[in-house]
Amino acid sequence: MSKSIGRTAYRPVGVLLGIAAGTVAGAIFRQVWKVTAGDGEAPNATDEDRRWGEILAAAALQGAIFAVVRAAVDRGGAVGVRRMTGHWPD
Repeated sequence: MSKSIGRTAYRPVGVLLGIAAGTVAGAIFRQVWKVTAGDGEAPNATDEDRRWGEILAAAALQGAIFAVVRAAVDRGGAVGVRRMTGHWPD
């Protein structure tokens, strides 16, 4: 019973946090790309004028940033739910 309380309480929180995490991760990625590549915009996979290495580096960096931000946000959300309900969400 206690696991379902935490899980149920976390579900709507998790959805909202997921949206926020995506937004924050995108903003961080754009700033990091601008600083590291000295370029205003990260390349798209279909950008004909960009090299494979540049496209794959951008994708790897974006994925790493998203994963770290998402993990931090999910963990923080789970801690918050435990503080509110006394139960850890599974």
